[in-house]
Amino acid sequence: MSAWNRFLDRIRSPEAARAAGQAGRTGPFDELKGSKYTLLVTFKRSGEPVPTPVWAGLDEQGRLYVRTERDVAKVKRVRNDPRVRVAACDARGKPRGQLIEGRARVVAPGEEEHAEGALKSHYGLGRRVYEGTMGAASGPMVYIEVSPAGQEETA
Repeated sequence: MSAWNRFLDRIRSPEAARAAGQAGRTGPFDELKGSKYTLLVTFKRSGEPVPTPVWAGLDEQGRLYVRTERDVAKVKRVRNDPRVRVAACDARGKPRGQLIEGRARVVAPGEEEHAEGALKSHYGLGRRVYEGTMGAASGPMVYIEVSPAGQEETA
């Protein structure tokens, strides 16, 4: 784990971990609209929830997209168990609403343009500036798509 990730873990809100262990509601992701940060809860093989605040964008069908490095633990957890929970949160992961159950998958390369479009429409120039200066990735990137639980996946 990088020093940066250790730092982020140390400053994460204790509320993120408490909320992550609670069941979420089902339904659309409407309350995530306009939220700068989203708490993404993925699950270890043991079933232990792992909360991570992320930048995410919604598409017109109500699916959530996250861009992250391909080899990080949250991607491995999504590949192993597609069950996730999401909620609007602050930068430290403190939830600003109830968690919502979802199903996640790593986006296929042919769908990445759509995923990037959802993020661009949400963050605009600010995200590009951040990623160009402070948020430069150290490896290949992937997108994670999250659909509300019970909503059929559409490719």
